[in-house]
Amino acid sequence: MRRTTRRLAAHRLAVHRLAARLLAVRPFGPAARGRAALPATEPAAATPRTGPQRRRSPRSLSTTTTAAVLALALAAGCSSSDGGKDDDSDDNGKRRAPGTLRVLASSELSDLSSVLKDAERATGVRIEPTWTGTLDGAQTVASGRADGTYDAVWLASNDYLRLLTGEQKKIRTETPIVSSPVALGVREAAVKRLGWEPGRVTWSDVHKAVTDGKLTYGMTDPVRSNSGYSALIALTSALSRAQSALTDADVRAASPKLREFFAGQKLTSGSSGWLAEAFARRAGQRPPVDALINYESVLLSLQRGKLLGHDGERGADSDAATTEPVAGIGDLTVIRPTDGVVTADYPLSLLASADQDARDSYAALTRHLRSPDAQRALTRETFRRPVNSSVPPTDGISREPRRELPFPGSRDVADRLLDSYENELRRPSRTVYVLDTSGSMTEERLGRLKAALRKLTGSDDSATGKRFRDREEVTLMPFSDQVKEVNTHTVPEREPARALDLIRADVDGLVAGGDTAIYSSLQEAYRHLGERASKAGDDRFTSIVLMTDGENTTGAKAGDFDAFYRGLSGDQRSIPVFPILFGDSDRTELEHIADLTGGQLFDAVEGSLDGAFEEIRGYQ
Repeated sequence: MRRTTRRLAAHRLAVHRLAARLLAVRPFGPAARGRAALPATEPAAATPRTGPQRRRSPRSLSTTTTAAVLALALAAGCSSSDGGKDDDSDDNGKRRAPGTLRVLASSELSDLSSVLKDAERATGVRIEPTWTGTLDGAQTVASGRADGTYDAVWLASNDYLRLLTGEQKKIRTETPIVSSPVALGVREAAVKRLGWEPGRVTWSDVHKAVTDGKLTYGMTDPVRSNSGYSALIALTSALSRAQSALTDADVRAASPKLREFFAGQKLTSGSSGWLAEAFARRAGQRPPVDALINYESVLLSLQRGKLLGHDGERGADSDAATTEPVAGIGDLTVIRPTDGVVTADYPLSLLASADQDARDSYAALTRHLRSPDAQRALTRETFRRPVNSSVPPTDGISREPRRELPFPGSRDVADRLLDSYENELRRPSRTVYVLDTSGSMTEERLGRLKAALRKLTGSDDSATGKRFRDREEVTLMPFSDQVKEVNTHTVPEREPARALDLIRADVDGLVAGGDTAIYSSLQEAYRHLGERASKAGDDRFTSIVLMTDGENTTGAKAGDFDAFYRGLSGDQRSIPVFPILFGDSDRTELEHIADLTGGQLFDAVEGSLDGAFEEIRGYQ
């Protein structure tokens, strides 16, 4: 029975591959960059042909169809005999999977698990995903690090990737699968307070509400998340009144209003899903955060109580595991500003380095995912918009036309916009790094910690997002059986090199020795942050990063810390702890700390330590 099932899967794959070669998919390159205003349901995209094309006559199409049927019959006939060698066996007769596609994918696509399981059953193609942020994924492809490691990339959008790669042939072809504009979700009480009519709200209205102190919101980090960058583009276009693709002049014109707008941001994140979970957690706080800028699909899922939470862990294949749905926010009103939005079209894209087997698997998979049945499942389960024009969007998705805003026309403008946000426009951050320097931190482990932190000191000309930001307050708090020292530095907007050098010197001076007092040190971190906020009197994104390679062995216990945390003021309880799993640290212990404080666990056991520190930057 198992042999028969495997053969059927292999034969399905062969037939899908043959049929998929008859389809067309959108080529990748500058020609695909421009996008007109999208209707409520987008038409099917053109095919993945890259060579010369000719129109086929009905006779040639009929001939091709007949050939496909004959190929299916031939495959079935060959499989009925046990005397020959199976097509899916290697030279040693060992079974191998009928088709696997290694995909570097945007983390928000982890909600497609059931659809992808159906696709595997239908086509025999199994996806092996590695989750990433859209902008980080684009940089991985552009740098060449994806070649040979992945067969395909599935990002929220390829717009930034096109700017990075220019004329390089990194992508063979791309196929949009679904779409979702970036929108605004507002609690009903705020909508009533502001007197808004949801169908008539503009980004300028949103800006005025924020600057008047009547609206607070959350948004992902544009440097790492496509939803945040799409929102930044939409805001810059609206506030500068740009009539076409953004220019440097538009960015300069909008900057004063953008700085006002970002002063009202209360939540940030490197992940659209985690941001929505954090927004839901804040529902019980007074006052709650009023609004959330995110994908329409995320907002509708949150509204309906169908947003899946994650397992509390980031890094490696973190977002692959989901838990029960996050508590829904039924009074969330989804607003699509009338002066324009930027839409993610989620193109599944085949890398130019992919081999023939991967190309065939890609063709079979994309053909299935764009089929009516799959498109209905996608829109029903994820609240994304279908791209197959024969399939209507699920209930709750507006079918009103929307104005689609263009992406910046050059990489220089796109990168300068990101740099302005990172170092000038956003609220500055305040972070305490609680660093385990106990005796278990061997020379090798301590060396890795120092290297990861040195990387964040970068230089004053480091790429955006690769070093501590201008205006950022950084505190290093190394500990063993007690906190050893507390060193705080603020990186100035002008000439940041000296502050970065001082942080680097503190890192180089770290020495291991002693026991491990995790909870006592976290208590000291919260006390320090309370004192800093009181003394400085400023408003910053505030967080704690905990790096430990072992278990708590001395000082306060878990129960003591829980009681301490519950006794903090409301403002201090909103400070999350982001633990890093490293060495022999206790996963359960660190997960509890993350869950209690509203943080997230980052895995540096399966992944790298410097990668964990860098990924946390999107949450600070």
